Amino acid sequence: MAGLVFLGEVTLLFVDTIRRMFAPPFEFKETLNQMAFVGFASIPIVALTTFSSGAVLALYTADIFVKYGASSFVGGTISLSVCREIAPVLAGIMVASRAGSAMAAQIGSMKVTEQIDALKSLNVNPTDFLVVPRVLAGVTMVPILALVGMYLGTAGGYFTSVYASGLASGQYMNSLEQFLDQEDVRGGLIKAAVFGLIITLVSCQQGLKTTQGAEGVGRSTTNTVVITMVLIYVANFVLTWFLWK
Repeated sequence: MAGLVFLGEVTLLFVDTIRRMFAPPFEFKETLNQMAFVGFASIPIVALTTFSSGAVLALYTADIFVKYGASSFVGGTISLSVCREIAPVLAGIMVASRAGSAMAAQIGSMKVTEQIDALKSLNVNPTDFLVVPRVLAGVTMVPILALVGMYLGTAGGYFTSVYASGLASGQYMNSLEQFLDQEDVRGGLIKAAVFGLIITLVSCQQGLKTTQGAEGVGRSTTNTVVITMVLIYVANFVLTWFLWK
């Protein structure tokens, strides 16, 4: 029953957000602030995690591929893994952990202190001011973070393969060019956009339903991180099936 209630609330919030996204008033300043918070402030952690993941993947694969005479597949394997899976998923998880939890806590605090009721009394719709800017920020900035992760994850694989496993630089790049194409990058960006939508919708829904003061804010924050991560992995499987099956 709780799952159905959650699904219904998120669906209604999504429909209301889409309806209000293209109608005035437009909260340009708040949208830019959320883009900076979700996107620019998340670059360091996304860059570090994707670079490290690409490097670790190369540690596992490069030596084995070189040992069995399949070194021409190293660059392609790493770049495909990074662009299709590692970069978009890690970007989503990092944004959910850092920005999603903060969104839920902020909106939840506004709810329990009756600031949202004050917005309504001033004829300001909470969806216009709180939800739409965050959804726009998530859908636009998470793909950009994923793109940063694609470059750095592939770079991490390159440095490990070349300088730790002794693979020729040209061989890595030739393999990357041979196996990686625009569809792989485009699919990763589509995944990231969906993850951004999931993160922001769940964060706002959990924040708007917060009750019971500070305890409720903490519960909403925890629920946001757990739910978004589960949904990211489920959505990742579904999207992978439809994009590349």
